[in-house]
Amino acid sequence: MAKVEQKAPIVAEIKDVVDGAEAVVLVAYSGINVAADTALRKDMREAGVTYKVFKNTMMKRAFEGTPFEKLNDQLEGPNAIAVSKTDATAPARIIAKYAKTAPMLKMIGGVVEGDYYDEKGVTALATVPSREELLGKLLGSIQSPISNLARVINQIAEQQGGGAAPAEEAAAE
Repeated sequence: MAKVEQKAPIVAEIKDVVDGAEAVVLVAYSGINVAADTALRKDMREAGVTYKVFKNTMMKRAFEGTPFEKLNDQLEGPNAIAVSKTDATAPARIIAKYAKTAPMLKMIGGVVEGDYYDEKGVTALATVPSREELLGKLLGSIQSPISNLARVINQIAEQQGGGAAPAEEAAAE
């Protein structure tokens, strides 16, 4: 069997992993210990992020003709990809969290929603909260004025309820 035929399934797997992805982050993982890597992979799975190590040549072939082709220039040394099809910031957030304790783990670049980001851009994306967190904050902002209005009306009712009795007595005299 020719080498090209052996590599075709791997290229197809990579294409399948990145197909329809919101975010693909390229990660240099060299020097990370097994315990940290296991914890990283566990958090990735829980967040619905695919984290895999592939050969750079296979990734280059799979990325050709896709928005992720922009990552080909950074494919040097041992790399992994973190791919999310639902949350555009999840891969960057999780990697940034682990990079604090394992400085060897480094985000090289990424493509998020079709736009290429270098290392600084991906690091900045890591600070953006998840969609659920943002929706929660939005909902809290929407509910806040209503809650405040309800509290004010309740306080007015309590004040008038306590102050109404003496006013009624004065009017009766």
